[in-house]
Amino acid sequence: MQKNETASYPDKAKFEKLYKNMSARIASLQQPDGSWHASLLDPESYPVKETSGTGFYCYALLWGLNHGLLDQKTYWPVVKKGWASLNDSVHPNGMLGFVQSIGVAPDSVTSDSTEVYGVGAFLFAGTNKLT
Repeated sequence: MQKNETASYPDKAKFEKLYKNMSARIASLQQPDGSWHASLLDPESYPVKETSGTGFYCYALLWGLNHGLLDQKTYWPVVKKGWASLNDSVHPNGMLGFVQSIGVAPDSVTSDSTEVYGVGAFLFAGTNKLT
């Protein structure tokens, strides 16, 4: 779909509302350390941060900020806190820790848990900046 086609897309308002509602919910589930855990609704069941989700959520919120869909005063602090948590998870040798294994269910992670897709989420978030 071309950019000019998205402006007249009949369900655009519906999807923007859905995105805003999801963003508010995700922001409300952020943990005090800035991360999101493997189980969003029961973070105590996996009490350690999980960096792939944190990276993807940071990216998604930044996307909304950069496209004027999210309020900067509300969401920029959430993104900054998430980004700080991601950076705190990088080892001196560059390895990103606390990445959940690929699977069908949440899993416990440690500082030494890593996966390529988690690094991708980290880089994805890091390639965006508030414009």
